[in-house]
Amino acid sequence: MDLRRLPPLAALRAFTAFAQTGGVVEAGAALGISHAAISQQLRALEAHLGLSLLDRQGRSMALTADGEVLAQACLSGFAEISSTISQLTGTSDARPLHLTCTPTFAAAWLMPRFASFQAAHPGVQLLVNPTPQLLPLEPGGVDVALRYGTPPFAGLKAAALLISPMVVIAAPSLTRGRTDLTADDLSRLPWLEEFGTTEATRWLGRHGALTGPQAGMVQMPGNLLVEAARAGQGVGVTVKAFVQPDLDAGRLLLLHEDTTPDSGYYILTRPGPNRPALGTLLRWLKAQRDLAKG
Repeated sequence: MDLRRLPPLAALRAFTAFAQTGGVVEAGAALGISHAAISQQLRALEAHLGLSLLDRQGRSMALTADGEVLAQACLSGFAEISSTISQLTGTSDARPLHLTCTPTFAAAWLMPRFASFQAAHPGVQLLVNPTPQLLPLEPGGVDVALRYGTPPFAGLKAAALLISPMVVIAAPSLTRGRTDLTADDLSRLPWLEEFGTTEATRWLGRHGALTGPQAGMVQMPGNLLVEAARAGQGVGVTVKAFVQPDLDAGRLLLLHEDTTPDSGYYILTRPGPNRPALGTLLRWLKAQRDLAKG
C-alpha cells in the first residue's frame, strides 16, 4: 500500500462524517468544526482524487455512484479502526459482549453450562441472542457467533466447538418402529422445523422427495422441536449430539445421518485482536469443548 497516494486524513474524516450524517451541517457538528470547513474538505477530496463524489444539483447534496463506493469503504475502515483502538485500550469493555446462536444450541448446550461462566467471571457482562438468523459480526455489534456449518467461513476466524452430524429423527410410535423409510415415505409423515430455518424442507428436496410433507409442516422454537419429536408429533432434523441420549434410550429413532465431514458448531469471530472480555469468553468456550471431549 502506497500511503503517499492516500488523500489527507482530515478530508476522509469530513467525507465519512457527511456520508454518515447526510449533511454538511450535521457532519460539522459531529466533528466539532464548521459546516464551511466540511465543504472545503469535501472539495479538496474531490480535487485530490479527480472524481465527482457529490451531486450538488438542487438545494441539497447527495453522493454520486463513486461517492457511494468510497463512503462504504470509509465507513467500514473507520469503524474497524475505532473498534481496534477500543479493544487495545480496553474502553470497549464497558459494552456487554454480544453472543448469538440458535435457540436449539442455546437450550441444549450453552445454557446448561452458563452458570459456570457466570460464577467464574462475574464481571463480564454477556448478552445472549438466541436466533436462527445469521446476524453479521460487525464492530460495535455481534462479537461472537456459535453457528452450525463446515469451514471455511468467509472473512471470519473459526474454531471448532461441537463437531456432530445432522440427523433425521422420529419417535418409534410415529414410524411404527421402522428406520428404513425412504424420502417419499417420510414425506407422508408430519414434519417439525425450527422457526427461521429450512433444514427439513431442504433435506426432503435433496433426497428426492416428490412432494413436501403431505401431513403438514409445523414450525416451532428450536428448543421445543426435540420435545415434540419425542412425543411423536413429527419427523425432525437436528444435531446428533443433542439427541444422542434419546437415541441410546430408544426414545427416538435415527432415520438418516449426514456424512459431511467436519460439520458442527463453530466459534466465529472477526479477524483482529480481541478485547479482554471476549478473550475470556473464548477461552471458557474452548475449555468447555475440551471438557466435553474429556
